[in-house]
Amino acid sequence: MEEKPKPKLDLNRLAMPRQDPKVRARNFNEVALGYTHEMALKEANRCIQCPKQPCISGCPVNIDIPEFIKAIRDNDMPEAVRILKRKNALPGICGRVCPQETQCEEVCTLDKKGAPIAIGRLERYIADWEREHSSELPSSPNLPPSTGKKVAVIGSGPAGLTCAADLAKFGHKVTIFEALHVAGGVLMYGIPEFRLPKAIVQGEVNYVKSLGVEIRLDSVMGKLATVDELLKDGYEAVFLGTGAGLPMFLNISGENLNGVYSANEFLTRVNLMKAYLFPEYDTPIKIGKKVAVVGGGNVAMDAARCALRLGADKVYIVYRRSRVEMPARHEEVENAEEEGIIFKLLTNPKRFIGNDQGWVTAVECHEMELGEPDASGRRRPIIKEGSEFTIEIDVAVVALGTTPNPLIPSTTRGLETRKTGTVVADEETGKTVKDRVWAGGDVVTGAATVISAMGAGKRAAASIDDYLKRK
Repeated sequence: MEEKPKPKLDLNRLAMPRQDPKVRARNFNEVALGYTHEMALKEANRCIQCPKQPCISGCPVNIDIPEFIKAIRDNDMPEAVRILKRKNALPGICGRVCPQETQCEEVCTLDKKGAPIAIGRLERYIADWEREHSSELPSSPNLPPSTGKKVAVIGSGPAGLTCAADLAKFGHKVTIFEALHVAGGVLMYGIPEFRLPKAIVQGEVNYVKSLGVEIRLDSVMGKLATVDELLKDGYEAVFLGTGAGLPMFLNISGENLNGVYSANEFLTRVNLMKAYLFPEYDTPIKIGKKVAVVGGGNVAMDAARCALRLGADKVYIVYRRSRVEMPARHEEVENAEEEGIIFKLLTNPKRFIGNDQGWVTAVECHEMELGEPDASGRRRPIIKEGSEFTIEIDVAVVALGTTPNPLIPSTTRGLETRKTGTVVADEETGKTVKDRVWAGGDVVTGAATVISAMGAGKRAAASIDDYLKRK
């Protein structure tokens, strides 16, 4: 019998259409425009449906990736939606901000040939297709009978939303307590509109609510009620998904000058307080013509690109290591460079300089060189003596990372925390040392990715469900 020839590998991964850099640098519309239907079909047909399916284990929430891609190939979009939603309550978010290049796509079999399947772009396509064709899909999810068990989830960021959605699918009654006036946590206040539109986040929040999850806004837990009070008030388990919203600073001279923001404050004013919709929203935010953003992560890229869109002429990224060590996604660095952000690499602030009115006017910096690797595995930056120079600026944004807010730990008896302020919890289950309390996401790990927080929320939900069933 004649052997069938093996299908030829298609290594021509489809690029995502994007706005022109010169145009997008002055608007807050989404940069990536998404695949068309024809493009999604063509990219899905590159998947070889390999038997080992390494992409599934590479995904923190274990989406059945080959299965939903096959559904796209079969032109069965409702089935692709069903498969995605089986494991992921937030596909529209993940398809936009999840670093697939270091997770599912990194272990894709085709990556060995240099061109992995564009899994994230296909996930985004299906999520967007669902939103546009909602009238053609079932109006309400198929849920199991209620168990009568009540669970409190504190925080409505990616960890809290994922944990709540899975617990609702297990049949439990879930209430999310959110400190802010809108749900979504860092997805709403931290990630700009041009990268993650607010309407997308609200759509995913609405889906979680459709599962029967109640969301109570303006509820600052630790003030309104403590974790112990919740446990006494009929909640049989509590999940802490409060994130890491406390900014870190440089601790250098001049950091308290007017015009020096933490990235948290700056991005909250831009996103949550809607400075990006000026003049419809006249948010109090100062930009000026020259802005320096200190840091090299995704948050630094977000702040720099926001400053450019708000009217700055020159925006500098000041980063103490080289491009190689920069923790931001390659895609975000590339977007920033295309838009005209100026990268001052191997540079570290020494002090901020101000005028007589108390406003920042410049930042004095050191040139740096790289020595031996430090605990992070990256080469340690070392000051070049006598290399000081000054950059004139009107505004500075410090984007060095965040730590958890101490409010919940300080009001919860028996909750163990580390010196960094993060909550101690089991990596596999999210269980803390305090009885009936679980935790996951940035409150446990420190600032990390959206998808890692979702994975933690999913594992905690499974552990809570197991506990409630045994109880």
